[in-house]
Amino acid sequence: MTQSKPNLEHPTFKIVKDSLPASRFRATEFRGQSTLIVEPADLHRVMSFLKSDPRCAYDFLSDVIGVDYLGYPAPMPGRFAVIYNLVSSSRDDRFFVKVFLDPSKPTEGTEQDPALVIDSVTDLWPGAEWTEREVFDMFGIRFNNHPDLRRILTWESFPAHPLRKDYPVRGRGEREHYRIVDRTSS
Repeated sequence: MTQSKPNLEHPTFKIVKDSLPASRFRATEFRGQSTLIVEPADLHRVMSFLKSDPRCAYDFLSDVIGVDYLGYPAPMPGRFAVIYNLVSSSRDDRFFVKVFLDPSKPTEGTEQDPALVIDSVTDLWPGAEWTEREVFDMFGIRFNNHPDLRRILTWESFPAHPLRKDYPVRGRGEREHYRIVDRTSS
């Protein structure tokens, strides 16, 4: 097995930092994969830049995932994170963008559940619609300007977000109290 070398010198870091000097960024690398950490208020602007700037040209959004860092051994900037997996098909280059959300600190410019709201990127990558819905359903993170933000894996009145670490592993009785649909009778 070859060991990949750290890539904190990924050229995208410098391009973004030089082009958006008013924004605050952090960078990290793990197993050869570079991640740009952005503030929630800057997310959409940074994502738009990464897609449209020809030096970056991240034309494919491979995935959007949520993470709950509750109980994580190292201190984190927020309990939740949303991570975007971007690909530049012209360079065969993968790059990650992460935004941390802290439920104890309201996010600037948001109204409902203010700490767990960020801007949607569906206007940039339409394929983000379903993955953002999954993050919303499983973690309760809302996406401003999403065209159809509703649950995708649980029912609309489901009372919680099952991938949060404070949600019981066996659930809260949902399996024992669901309505059985009889499909055998005609």
